[in-house]
Amino acid sequence: MHRIFASWSGGKDCCLALYRAKARGMEIRYLANMVTEDGQRSCSHGISAAVIKKQAGALGIPIMQRPTTSDTYRDIFVKMLQDFKQEGIEGGVFGDIDFSPHREWIEKICAEAGITPHLLLWQESQQKLMEEFIDAGFQAVVVAVKAGLIGKDALGRTVDRKFLAYLAGLDKGITPCGEAGEYHTLVVDGPLFQKRLQITESEKVTRGDHHFLEILKMEMKPKQPVET
Repeated sequence: MHRIFASWSGGKDCCLALYRAKARGMEIRYLANMVTEDGQRSCSHGISAAVIKKQAGALGIPIMQRPTTSDTYRDIFVKMLQDFKQEGIEGGVFGDIDFSPHREWIEKICAEAGITPHLLLWQESQQKLMEEFIDAGFQAVVVAVKAGLIGKDALGRTVDRKFLAYLAGLDKGITPCGEAGEYHTLVVDGPLFQKRLQITESEKVTRGDHHFLEILKMEMKPKQPVET
């Protein structure tokens, strides 16, 4: 069985890539999440590192969080991959879709560490990827939006077909997956989860050119039975 880690932001794209990896029979050993130097926030989407850690707990997958700065990011990421390699991990799963410079970066650092990269969503239709994610039974909430493109009212919304229609209705050329950074999500439930997450306290804040849903309290709950 091919042992892998998953590059992890907590959002829908990396989650769908992980879902596909499991369907292919890959053995998921770790989630890999880079955090700020003080260890407080995920570097990718600005989500609390503690929230990402609790999400990993709900998934039942060990998470590796490495603190870094923009200057040390590459070296620390490579070192993490080398550590994975020593544990017998052979591949890494990434949720990238169409940003070629990042794919090139991934391929270079994986080659340096002797890891095989798997970009399982690459160049696919974003609309179809979103529909696959929703139809599989995943639940995600919007936790960040780019100011000027999407309003604060979208924060906390469930990612469903109504949300996709809402994005299209804004008529601002927003990609369905938000691949250009228009919005970010946190997955709170779905077929990979052993328990579901419930956000019980949050506030909306603005940092730089993004609005964020600052999650203040989040609880892990038993899975709800599937209706038949």
